[in-house]
Amino acid sequence: MDQQKSNFIREGQFDLLNKLDPAAIPSWGKMNAQQMVEHVTAFFKVSTEKIKFPLVTPEEHLPKYKEFLLSDKPFRENTKAPADVIPDDPLPLHYADLPTAVEKMKKEVEHFYSLFESNEPLMTLHPVFGSLNFEEWVLLHYKHVQHHLRQFGLV
Repeated sequence: MDQQKSNFIREGQFDLLNKLDPAAIPSWGKMNAQQMVEHVTAFFKVSTEKIKFPLVTPEEHLPKYKEFLLSDKPFRENTKAPADVIPDDPLPLHYADLPTAVEKMKKEVEHFYSLFESNEPLMTLHPVFGSLNFEEWVLLHYKHVQHHLRQFGLV
């Protein structure tokens, strides 16, 4: 397991998110700062099966997706999830403000670690990448978090 990436997900990203200006303009995409945080929070809920989607990737394409997941390649700017997973326009906000959204995200990150640490060898379904174990989820969460931190100029 990549402990550095795991530590960043668990703690380091929050040092950066706590500096995020709610009015920050993204370098790409339609989400504002709070929508991005809530989007990343929802992604953690997918990994813990609080939110469930069916697999949308054809089985024969999963090895290529897994190869990308295991690589150091980042998500490209404007990478979009399939429309049957996430709509093209940002979802409505769930929380009153950005600091509250960041706190909710912290809770979901801790839930992710707690769930997987107490249920080895748990695997949960990502709608694009297929069934993932804890280490694979850490890699995917890291790529995803880095992608959105770049979007808002935080890394």
